[in-house]
Amino acid sequence: MGTINELAADERTARIILAIASEPGDAVTGRMIRTVGATETVARAIGAEVPVGPDGDTWQRRLAPRIDAAQTERVIADAERHGMRVLIPGDAHWPSGIDALGDRAPFALWARGDTELLTEPVWERLTITGARASTGYGEHVTAELVQSAVDEGHRVFSGGAYGIDGAAHRAALASGGPTVAVLAGGLDRLYPAGHTDLLTRVSKQGLLLSELPPGAAPTKWRFLQRGRLLAALSGTVIVAEAGYRSGTLHTAARAVEIGRPVGAVPGPVTSAASAGCHRLLRDGLATVITGYDDIRELLSTVRDGAHRRVRERAGLENDPLDTDPPGARRNGRGMGL
Repeated sequence: MGTINELAADERTARIILAIASEPGDAVTGRMIRTVGATETVARAIGAEVPVGPDGDTWQRRLAPRIDAAQTERVIADAERHGMRVLIPGDAHWPSGIDALGDRAPFALWARGDTELLTEPVWERLTITGARASTGYGEHVTAELVQSAVDEGHRVFSGGAYGIDGAAHRAALASGGPTVAVLAGGLDRLYPAGHTDLLTRVSKQGLLLSELPPGAAPTKWRFLQRGRLLAALSGTVIVAEAGYRSGTLHTAARAVEIGRPVGAVPGPVTSAASAGCHRLLRDGLATVITGYDDIRELLSTVRDGAHRRVRERAGLENDPLDTDPPGARRNGRGMGL
């Protein structure tokens, strides 16, 4: 068994070490990785010298006890045994769009399935998510939207949960398209257990993805943080059905923060299951979605905005139209999320 310093000499392994030791969305560790690299970040976490900065001592005391060579080697072996691939920035299949998360970007991603799905432009990908306690209306609308999106060649992302997420994955598979499930725990312990068969099908016809290493259990915090990945991995987030305080609203808020347009499907005004969608629409954080054409319009704003930025970097004249994604100037905090 190698020492932790020997293991961390490799940038990929160093990122695995930090992913094991940290919780998702750890901006302090993320900032240090972006500044000095993962190998040096591990060295500073376990070093005798306290890192410079107001958070240095707290950060070191939090991370150092969680860094363990034996556990790192165990995680690497488990990933290989379960047929997982570990992706880090710079890899050919590191997903475009994820770097929009800045210091809160994942340190590494564990994948099972077709990682080629992560290389397509973000405007070819959409996240459809919503309530676990979904209604027949919500699931029907989700299936209709997904079928149309798949028919148009788009890749559908969701969170693998009961309710709307499951409906989105099933509809994508039934339409013959790949789908990507982003999970809040290790890919060796599929959650929820009732979706084991569905998620296994997703891994064979699409992709399972997680920023958590093998063995990691899903927790409330990890579910909330998973939302930022769903937001960054796609060109738009569509909320098909959600209650007033649904965790799905956190995913929508994270999308708004990074400039991704959000769509929400309106429901009956008497339905508590659609109160979250109505909240997003009322607060101006989402566009009304009544069919696939509305989704296509949102994705086109992302595509046109990206093309405009390329033109600007090349010193070309700006496009005459303002193609900023809807809500790009809002930060999502108006909802208290």
